[in-house]
Amino acid sequence: MTAWQNERTVEDVAHGIRRRVFEHTIRNNGGYLSQACSAAEQLAWLYHDELRLGPPTLPMIPEPFGGVPSADNAGYRTGAGYNGPAAPQYDRLFIAPAHYALVAYATLIETGRMAPEGLEMFNRDGSSVEMIGAEHSPGMEVHNGTLGIGLSTAAGLAWGRARRGDTGRTWVFMSDGEVQEGQTWEAIQAAAHHRIDSLYAIMDVNDQQCDGAMSSVMDVRDIKAKIEAFGGVAVWIDGHDPDAMRRAVAIPHEGRPLILLARTDPARGMPPLMARFPRLHYVRFKSAEERARMNREIAEALGTDPVSLEDA
Repeated sequence: MTAWQNERTVEDVAHGIRRRVFEHTIRNNGGYLSQACSAAEQLAWLYHDELRLGPPTLPMIPEPFGGVPSADNAGYRTGAGYNGPAAPQYDRLFIAPAHYALVAYATLIETGRMAPEGLEMFNRDGSSVEMIGAEHSPGMEVHNGTLGIGLSTAAGLAWGRARRGDTGRTWVFMSDGEVQEGQTWEAIQAAAHHRIDSLYAIMDVNDQQCDGAMSSVMDVRDIKAKIEAFGGVAVWIDGHDPDAMRRAVAIPHEGRPLILLARTDPARGMPPLMARFPRLHYVRFKSAEERARMNREIAEALGTDPVSLEDA
């Protein structure tokens, strides 16, 4: 544990994540803001408390996109170095919903793994700090732009690591929309069959997706019962309660993957967002008046100053 971890709490880090994503969204008139509301405590808990990670191996200010892997690009590196070296004793983390990238970058900054200046490169041409995170983006190891493939990728890595004798775990941060994809269930079934109990996941169950509330797009019903039917172990928790996460991760699950189902509020910390419900997936303000009003009201809710819009 580093000195700053002794000084800050998971709640402090989560608040910092929300504040950074709010400021970025207001300044750029758009962003995945609701995802910071629902996921901040989960990512803060993972990086601050739970994950066993080494120090970052990549520059604090991300380098530009260096091209795709090829015989002529021997120096190609993924963004996983922001999570430290891929050593046998360390954990690995996959961010399955790539559209949570802005929240993931804010988490890296709040936990001292990326410089704040890195966020200024967000979504710029030639930047590795992409809006939809790719394998070269900070904190990302593989491309998960297609929802539903993250758990499968992690299960394969966890299986290989177990065969190699690695002691580190493989973690997945995922969203509830991914259970609408059949590949997610195949991953759980395969992990249970191969007794991959070094595979862990925490799922942001905020009941939101691009076209509105999940229940109105495709009702997935009892997620916990389905996970257990496919051989996994699942537990419902309050996704804004770090103590609940700490208790849940200690649940025995020998020979089976463990999935924490984190019920969350898509406007947590920013109640004014509910004026847009159920269209919360991506926030772009419809007018200068709405932008200014949300700036004032959300800043007040977060206990911070409104963002200056003079140069925005």
